Amino acid sequence: MRKARVLHVLPNFGPGGAERMTTHLLLRLNGERFEVAAVSLFDRQGTELEDMLDRAGVRVWYLGKRLGFDPRMYWRLGRVFREFQPDVVHTHLYVLRYLLPFVLTRRARAWVHTVHSVAEKEVDRMGKWVHRMAFRLGVVPVAIAEGVARSLERVYGLKNPPLIPNGIPVADYALGESARKAWRAREGYEDRAVLLVSVARMSPPKDHFSLIQAFSMAASRNSQLRLLLVGDGPLRPEVEAQVRALDLEDKVRFLGVRTDVPEILAAADAFVLSSRWEGNPLSVMEAMAAGKPVIATAVGGVPELVQDGKSGVLVPPGDVEALAEAILRLAGDAHLRRQLGQEASKQAKERFDVSVMVKGYAALYEQLLEKS
Repeated sequence: MRKARVLHVLPNFGPGGAERMTTHLLLRLNGERFEVAAVSLFDRQGTELEDMLDRAGVRVWYLGKRLGFDPRMYWRLGRVFREFQPDVVHTHLYVLRYLLPFVLTRRARAWVHTVHSVAEKEVDRMGKWVHRMAFRLGVVPVAIAEGVARSLERVYGLKNPPLIPNGIPVADYALGESARKAWRAREGYEDRAVLLVSVARMSPPKDHFSLIQAFSMAASRNSQLRLLLVGDGPLRPEVEAQVRALDLEDKVRFLGVRTDVPEILAAADAFVLSSRWEGNPLSVMEAMAAGKPVIATAVGGVPELVQDGKSGVLVPPGDVEALAEAILRLAGDAHLRRQLGQEASKQAKERFDVSVMVKGYAALYEQLLEKS
């Protein structure tokens, strides 16, 4: 019997959470039951994820999208559909606006769309119209967190959508003390330095400006504090300017996009995320898998990951003073950091492994195909 063909479609394979989640699925779904492939609307970005897919032999079409609306995508997607003939199409982020004609003409037996952020923020006004139409036509939205599921009801009136939390390869992040010492020695950080790490794209949702302000307040009261910023994005020049203006250049380091995030997390004392809104952030899961206490804003699916006072500390979004106090509290208490980090590691092993997510999507695909 022919394997069910599953085609993932997303804007690109950049370093974001949605892209990493899609890559995890593509690498692990290939097997006896499914044949997987993917479409990147944009050309190659030169990323680690693209290299991983190449090495695994996963077929990816790169369609060369231009910035803004690009009607050529309809023709190029049509060519992919004719060649691959998918049974299931699984979309991510804003790409449904290019796939609505294929939904209307039933070019696949089943359609799935993962909602990676709260529905209010996922797409623009036009995108919401497209998504509302697509969901009415049978595209199945999947929430990655309870908060995302509630947002689907608020925006689209959808009750009880499938809920499949994101997952990560937990074991890849449990590197231990030797990795901590090696990274610090290589990068010139003393053991007494209190290293905070934030892994996030430098874009408006992540609110690096509040993080830098809070760190400045905390660092003025604890001279051992250091902040490592992993990630890049359109706001990086402005964040760098803020660091210079606050005279923090000797305490804040911009690491850019990295392929050694597990090693960086191993070297950290705590992880911090200052987002204004979120879905179900993989970066928080990764920090917990590394056994690090998490300081984060209580937005989106974050409270479903981090138990306040047990595996980390949650603060309101945009509350710079509360964020600074949380940083100071953990910076000054190594015992508390260890206690929270141990619980974070335990929770990650029990709840976040990627195998659970893969099984959830495989079961959903098969259920939809049986009904088609």
